[in-house]
Amino acid sequence: MSSVRSLDIAAVRARFSALDKPIALFDGPGGTQVPDSVIAAMADYLRESNANVSGPYAPSRETEALVGRARAAAGRFLGADPETTIFGANMTTLNFSLTRTFCRDLAPGDEIVVTRLDHDANVAPWLELAHDRGLEVRYVDILPDTSLDLDDLERQLSSRTRVVAFPLASNAVGTRTDARRVAELAHDAGALAWADAVHYAPHGRIDVADLGVDVLVCSPYKFFGPHLGLAFARAELLDSWRPYKVRPAPAEPLGARFETGTLAHELLAGFIAAVAYVHSIGWAAIQSHETALGQRFLDGLPERCTLHGLATMEGCVPTFAFTVDALTPRAVAEALAAREIAVWEGDYYAVEVMKRLGLGNAGGAVRAGFVHYNTAAEVDRLLAALEEL
Repeated sequence: MSSVRSLDIAAVRARFSALDKPIALFDGPGGTQVPDSVIAAMADYLRESNANVSGPYAPSRETEALVGRARAAAGRFLGADPETTIFGANMTTLNFSLTRTFCRDLAPGDEIVVTRLDHDANVAPWLELAHDRGLEVRYVDILPDTSLDLDDLERQLSSRTRVVAFPLASNAVGTRTDARRVAELAHDAGALAWADAVHYAPHGRIDVADLGVDVLVCSPYKFFGPHLGLAFARAELLDSWRPYKVRPAPAEPLGARFETGTLAHELLAGFIAAVAYVHSIGWAAIQSHETALGQRFLDGLPERCTLHGLATMEGCVPTFAFTVDALTPRAVAEALAAREIAVWEGDYYAVEVMKRLGLGNAGGAVRAGFVHYNTAAEVDRLLAALEEL
């Protein structure tokens, strides 16, 4: 008998008022819907204990306790010491801040390695620093099936490599990376392993210690929470970095040193509820359901559609980039929208992936991304609509 608890999809969807409408939402890679418990948590905070921290009165003390609970939830979600977690506006803003903080001590000629699977939020910050500080940015190539070329990664490393920046999963084609091996190679070269977990976060458990990464960034609004950014960095790094912050800001916990200004407390309340929601479902049930949805899509993809990525669910999350013969990606997305089916088109900020696939000047590709609240019937609707185009 299987030990994986099956997903009660009707019960799941009943927890999302946002899903009580006819549109099939395959736009999860751009931001997922939130369960009602997340909405209620944010509203309850604003209604009952909205205040800034450090005051001697009850709402302020309640907000301080909320921040502590949020950091504990972040630690649970990332498998990290809560004190090493950092909140911010979004992953991109956090990454620009943390990369600039780290690069205070880099010298001209130092090297940063990024990959052609990356979202630009884990490329552009390094390019800007290279421009400002005289650094060199090297790119790790991908294989024809869109998996990361680890042999090329080894070739790109040198004694001047300071960081290897990479995604846990591609937001464009869904391909997962062997994060442990990437981290090992980075450490063997004396470099940091700097992981973008934005796209992977709604699809599987993250444990920073198990992955061996030094820095990890993600976005709760991609895993059923509010618009917020979340990061982790090893305690030794946080202790050694000099943060950009105002002088009166607290020095403890370590992660808080890198949080500028007042946190969005109502979003932290929603974040706590989002983490509780994910854990109430369980990763095994989520992954089993998503794998079935992904395989259903792959098995039924019409012949006139060209898949750009792995052809099986082995090694990927259920995110698919494809093109349709004789139609632009924009035309496909608009035709599906007219049928109450939401997909993305373009490059989704995955600039290097699209260049490498030869789609950069062709309008990119159509992207359908499934998460656990999607249903088999919705996947069938998508496949039927593609047949009709």
